[in-house]
Amino acid sequence: MTPMASTERTESAVVEQPAPERPDARAWLVVLVACAGQFLVVLDVSVVNVALPSMRADLGLSALGLQWVLNAYSIAFAGFMLLGGRAVDLFGRKRVFQLGLGLFTAASVAGGLAQEGWELVAARAVQGLGAAILAPATLTLITGAVPAGPARARAIGTWTAVGAAGGAAGGFVGGVLVDLLSWRWVLLINVPVGVVVMVAAAVWLTESRGAAGRRLDLPGAVLVTGGLAAVAYGIVQTEEAGWGAPATLVPLIGGLALLGVFVAVEARTAAPLMPLRVFRLRAVSAANVALLTTCSASFGMWFFMTVYAQNVLGYTPLEAGLALVPSSVSVLLSSKLAPRLMPVVGARNLAVLGALIAAAGFGWQSTMTADGSFLGTILGPGILMMIGMGLTITPLASLATSGAAPDEAGLVSGLVNTSRTMGGALGLATLSTLAASRTAGRTTPEALTEGYALAFRASTGILLASAVLMLLWLPKPSVTERP
Repeated sequence: MTPMASTERTESAVVEQPAPERPDARAWLVVLVACAGQFLVVLDVSVVNVALPSMRADLGLSALGLQWVLNAYSIAFAGFMLLGGRAVDLFGRKRVFQLGLGLFTAASVAGGLAQEGWELVAARAVQGLGAAILAPATLTLITGAVPAGPARARAIGTWTAVGAAGGAAGGFVGGVLVDLLSWRWVLLINVPVGVVVMVAAAVWLTESRGAAGRRLDLPGAVLVTGGLAAVAYGIVQTEEAGWGAPATLVPLIGGLALLGVFVAVEARTAAPLMPLRVFRLRAVSAANVALLTTCSASFGMWFFMTVYAQNVLGYTPLEAGLALVPSSVSVLLSSKLAPRLMPVVGARNLAVLGALIAAAGFGWQSTMTADGSFLGTILGPGILMMIGMGLTITPLASLATSGAAPDEAGLVSGLVNTSRTMGGALGLATLSTLAASRTAGRTTPEALTEGYALAFRASTGILLASAVLMLLWLPKPSVTERP
């Protein structure tokens, strides 16, 4: 078969063709372990938010120090993701999963016991590093354990649902722990869960790797990690300094320059960290761009809904978390429904439909008022937004991993997680700036609502543009996809 024919076949297959074998019970135990690791990773992106005031009071953190409790995790998480994905291929899925989980759990202990602000920030950075190693391994374990076809689509749907639930549950879990125990438990709660998952991994996972005998592309690793970390740093600086400040522009431009050098180096390296040929696969490139754009619109939903509930409607942190539980359930259900719909309508069509449903929810949410009701300004639009996102992310994740060679599965999984993470960080920073520009320093409920509503209108536009992009760029359903 010629390379051209191989590429055309890969691009036309929206979901990999079913293998004759069916996954056994052990494969689903692997899925369970991988999903537990993914839940921890995503939960810690948001669980700390409600604990920040208590952290500041207890450790005497400045406003800048408090911001770095969040930034240290986000920058390390985004910066090391691709390196973590390649490490999975080179050093083994089980080994790298255990390494990432061990780092993450140990850092949770250190953060929960921190007595100084710098100790907490350092622990959060190590947590982010552990998460960057762990997250690509979770998806790679699933694609390696479950044969291609409907079963793998269901497994990826479960992985998507669990990840979305982790992000959604952050506010609720954090509120419960801070109210009933202390801020330290938003970190310490990871320890017993991490130990249980570590034991399960030792028992149920078997070692496998895709690129045995290859060496790590050290120049590429340094360049991509430095570039992604610098871009992530520039993004988080926007909240403190604004988009036009040198503190923002220098790391953003420097990070993009490093990524440009990375691409040039990879094109000339015999064994590159990121083989550029993966981007010639239409499904991989289009799905990752679509993940970046849709996540840039949707990630901020949890933040804006939480602050709207608390700052405008007067909810407590715990009440705000409870108010978003129906939305969390919606994304779980729709993520599990998506694999059943993919063979019927096609992955591309389902992703487009999901984006349009989500856009309708975001548009509804943008009509929020300062005296809004739970039913009309939280429950209804929240459910619609999350149903749409569940129907979108699952087929996109399946597409993005469908054309990966066995020795590049970890790398492609890292790319999927990088697209989601960087898209979410960029979107939240941009939408927060947009909301702040409309608020213009005013703190009345009416002014805050205007800012939040503008952010939701912008998200609506991004999702509509993403739907068009997916319709035009994602590969069309193949005959093998249809019932």
